[in-house]
Amino acid sequence: MQNTEIRDLVKDRYGALAGCCNESQPETRREVAGAFGYSPEELASIPDAANLGVSCGNPTAMASLKAGEVVVDLGCGGGLDVFLAARKVGPTGKAIGIDMTDEMLTRARKNAEQAGLSNVEFHLAQIEDLPLADASVDCVISNCVLNLVPDKAKAFAEIARVLKPGGRLAVSDMALKRALPDELVNDFYAYIGCVAGAILIDDYRAGLQAAGFGSVEIIDSGLDLNVYAKLGDQMCCGQAAEDQGLFARFKELIARFDVNQYAASVRVSAVKPVPGQGQTR
Repeated sequence: MQNTEIRDLVKDRYGALAGCCNESQPETRREVAGAFGYSPEELASIPDAANLGVSCGNPTAMASLKAGEVVVDLGCGGGLDVFLAARKVGPTGKAIGIDMTDEMLTRARKNAEQAGLSNVEFHLAQIEDLPLADASVDCVISNCVLNLVPDKAKAFAEIARVLKPGGRLAVSDMALKRALPDELVNDFYAYIGCVAGAILIDDYRAGLQAAGFGSVEIIDSGLDLNVYAKLGDQMCCGQAAEDQGLFARFKELIARFDVNQYAASVRVSAVKPVPGQGQTR
């Protein structure tokens, strides 16, 4: 598929996810989030509807956010990480959510109103074309989203553009430990499920370095990716019977191939160098 086709399909499925069956199974969504690093206290501090149960880590736990900073969450979904970040940067800071689906942003804004947070804002945009000024952001976070972006080189360049010199990237994402079997590469729901669009860890590191980042670290969290099976058919979210069958096929594929042998939930960190100062590759 072409990049535009991939983007449209991802937008369609995640837009559907925003407004339907994730209203159910709150315990399952909390269990999945807990498995990927969110504490019960963090989850209790935000509206339940902000947690879609599709995280692969907790980027705010590694971002070292400080009061007064501007932080941007790429692919913010229902606002989970935006709200946690907003509390860390405080009223003098700002947390900005970026998402490409109107449905997700409607959900996020509703959740923000419920949470009573005034230091958050949301924008409809593609990650490869951010509506933010050059060098205007202290920290960029993202949670299991960059693997879905078709043009990762452009996304990395955009992140570098909006970060201030010395600004940092703190991302939870999926990356590959080795190449996927063709059956997974060519399976649409393996893409939606954050597997088929992932790139090799070495390529991830090289891509960030090519975008100008230094101090790049990519660490395998060692978490069991089969926890996603607990979500059942939520990724179908009331779609047609054909989609239900495709999702069932994806679950069968990841069980048969043992996705943990190929993919990993990773913690990615990097720093935009300050001009005139050396950087660590």
